[in-house]
Amino acid sequence: MQNILKKHITSLIIFLVFSITLQAQTYKIVGTGQTISYDTAGAISMPTSGQTFYGQNSNHPGNIRSYTNNANGTVTDNVTGLMWQQSPDKNSDGIINRSDQMSYPEALAGAATCNTGGYNDWRLPTIKELYSLIIFSGLDPSSYTGTSTTGLTPFIDTTYFKFGYGDLAAGERIIDGNFVSSTLSVSKTCGLQVDAVFGVNFADGRIKGYPITFPGTGDTAYIYSRYVRGNTAYGTNQFVNNGNGTISDNATGLMWMQNDNAQAIYWKNALSYAENFTYAGYSDWRLPDTKELQSIVDYSRSPAATSSAAINTTYFNCSSITNEASVTDYPCYWSNTTHAAYGGSGGNAAYICFGRAMGYMVPFGGWSDVHGAGAQRSDPKIGSASSYPQGHGPQGDAIRILNYVRLVRTTGPASINENLNPLMFDIYPNPASDICTISFNNSYSEIKIELYNSLGGKIKEFELGKTKSFQIDLSDLPKGLYMVKISGESLTSTKKIIKE
Repeated sequence: MQNILKKHITSLIIFLVFSITLQAQTYKIVGTGQTISYDTAGAISMPTSGQTFYGQNSNHPGNIRSYTNNANGTVTDNVTGLMWQQSPDKNSDGIINRSDQMSYPEALAGAATCNTGGYNDWRLPTIKELYSLIIFSGLDPSSYTGTSTTGLTPFIDTTYFKFGYGDLAAGERIIDGNFVSSTLSVSKTCGLQVDAVFGVNFADGRIKGYPITFPGTGDTAYIYSRYVRGNTAYGTNQFVNNGNGTISDNATGLMWMQNDNAQAIYWKNALSYAENFTYAGYSDWRLPDTKELQSIVDYSRSPAATSSAAINTTYFNCSSITNEASVTDYPCYWSNTTHAAYGGSGGNAAYICFGRAMGYMVPFGGWSDVHGAGAQRSDPKIGSASSYPQGHGPQGDAIRILNYVRLVRTTGPASINENLNPLMFDIYPNPASDICTISFNNSYSEIKIELYNSLGGKIKEFELGKTKSFQIDLSDLPKGLYMVKISGESLTSTKKIIKE
């Protein structure tokens, strides 16, 4: 009886710690949804630790997205705690097109009169709230030459959210699926001519600063909008300097390198750099996915406004560079997320501009900041920037190909012993339906594998000898979140696994 009671108390303690950890993370980042693996051209089989291209987004899925359709025109994000308008159809005619778009002032003011779902506390989302909805199972249709959107894949979950591409009948492009945030750029864009507001383009998968009025004309720019409510702490970091060259963010449960790698490198090399990096007693550093990387952007800063990178300079250090206009600037940083294109090409990877988002536009004098510090764009994974002397695309986006690296590791939830010198292992596939494989970076004399449910209750245990991999059968378990705890040679580590 005492043993049973002891087990129940232990499970309760684990559950309470797990719950407290989740509550403390007011800024939980939703995974990108990218499950396909890529090399520098297209899809490949998921790499394992030690293989080329290991460490990309498919290897590190993050928090799996979870939504609830409330059947009243709203959708709740169960990861972030935010509630969203399901549709940007502002005139309720059942069609999402140019007539539903608003100017920035109109979108900002419209939240006050919105009563979707019977709520009256709607707001225009910040850029960090809005970016929480993006998923990178989307395919960029920039190269698409058709006029029908049938068969295109946007960067938002259309199972739950209504979405509209650009309105061709109104003279827009298919890729004009831009949604406005409440976050203004602290620097003027387009050759320092116009004020801009940040938005997310769910058609082509990017963050850009959009002009509030069109340069040189004064005409008002129009854009889609989607209101949000709840979790007003979302997007607010809680940084702690650990005094060892690392910075923890208690809001997201992530630990960051205080310094970058001080060198621009190819995407493939960025993955390898992270895979082989040990620092401050940790060897599980990785390249962040694009949503994790965007979480540390400080949109109140920019090179032009604060003479700094768009990052909290109290905690982080950024290398300086000389940009295409021969001006002192700050780097773009690689994410581990591939920015896939219509047709399946995986030749580009997503990155975040912590300095100016440069573009070459003749009307604005050539090179200038066209999209604002904090923009998310994509670069080719290989090649030479010299092949793009005037950038690429309608705004002449600067193509660098060689970008910088800032590493991250996950510190929470820490409900089941995560210590300073963890045993390194990987789980694939993750999410898994039946069989998952656990692979170890080193051989250990004795290994114990324990599987816990989300309440901290142990449901499986395996004692192994020296091994490099092991398979667990999940077919008898219901769908949901589980924790895999590995112990060996006084080392312990824990990772999440999703049973589909």
